[in-house]
Amino acid sequence: MATTVVTKWVGNMVFDAEVSGHHILMDADPEWGGEDKGSRPKPLLMAALAGCSGLDVVSILKKMQVENYQFEIETNAESTSEHPIVYHTITAKFKFVGENLPEDKIIKAVTLSTERYCGVNAMLKKAANVIVKITINDVEVM
Repeated sequence: MATTVVTKWVGNMVFDAEVSGHHILMDADPEWGGEDKGSRPKPLLMAALAGCSGLDVVSILKKMQVENYQFEIETNAESTSEHPIVYHTITAKFKFVGENLPEDKIIKAVTLSTERYCGVNAMLKKAANVIVKITINDVEVM
């Protein structure tokens, strides 16, 4: 299955990527000649990681009949200092809030996503150390 993304230069340092019919603007920091009209490209990798795993986790937890929870994924990346500047370590914190959440099912859902299903995670692991953490009601369980 092939995927095509068309990215057009809009002007100055702004690019518009059309992804599955949706537009994502990218721009550089003002200190590098940008106008802050969009995201920087590298942080979009972290958004893709969180979105990919998030979709998996929600789907798996639904099948496990886990309901009534809030969920967010916070990603943090550490960069190299030499060019090309890349992320060498990415930490993904899966944060759940709710009453009587089944720790075992949440850990299983996140583990299945990050070790088996999420293609973005699999690709990034080839280039960086990806660390996964899970908290339930602000208590770290993994």
